[in-house]
Amino acid sequence: MQKKAVVLLSGGLDSATTLAIASAQGYDCYTISFNYGQRNQFELGAAEKIAAHFKVVDHLVISIDLRKIGGSALTSEIAVPKSQKLQENVEAIPVTYVPARNTIFLSLALAWAETLDAFDIFIGVNALDFSGYPDCRPAFIEAFEQLANIGTKSGQEHGKFKIHAPLSHLSKAEIIRKGVELRLDYSLTHSCYDPSEQGIACGMCESCLLRKKGFRQAGIPDPTTYQSLEEV
Repeated sequence: MQKKAVVLLSGGLDSATTLAIASAQGYDCYTISFNYGQRNQFELGAAEKIAAHFKVVDHLVISIDLRKIGGSALTSEIAVPKSQKLQENVEAIPVTYVPARNTIFLSLALAWAETLDAFDIFIGVNALDFSGYPDCRPAFIEAFEQLANIGTKSGQEHGKFKIHAPLSHLSKAEIIRKGVELRLDYSLTHSCYDPSEQGIACGMCESCLLRKKGFRQAGIPDPTTYQSLEEV
């Protein structure tokens, strides 16, 4: 029987690479994306293209309006920070943190996995996000896996839910090299927090800067068009 996996797919570089890894490991992949009131919809379009590229079994988009909660530059009128260099203080939680976002997303992914009889859930958190976003750290992933097995019918009956975070200990450059190795077309992905109305990446937000730096360090051309060509 073919093993199934639910893969969280934002449309960004990390989640696309995670899907490539899950697919390469032989899973029948079911991707899940969220229209949560984020500043732009371009990432959802990217997620749809990536899901089609990998010929996933099903691609589910769930709408949940986190703008009603706010508290983030991605879901409120708080300005997205722009800089010519990455933050030195990695201990500070940036204003682009969305309150409890990964807890919410993983919970919905878990609910879908339970109906699919799928016990593997993939999420693209990575080392660069540990200090900035508390819901990207290994301790959070381990705790959620425990929750999945304690707080669900399937977990109680089988006790084998596994939350996979295959990018946890990889740099952006290593992630990109892995994706290229798996023949992932990064031109399908969208990373920018604050693109133009035409979807052109700003080139100055933290997500753009991390992407630029990753491609440069990997020695691989970045297929993204940026409004700003400033070096990181």
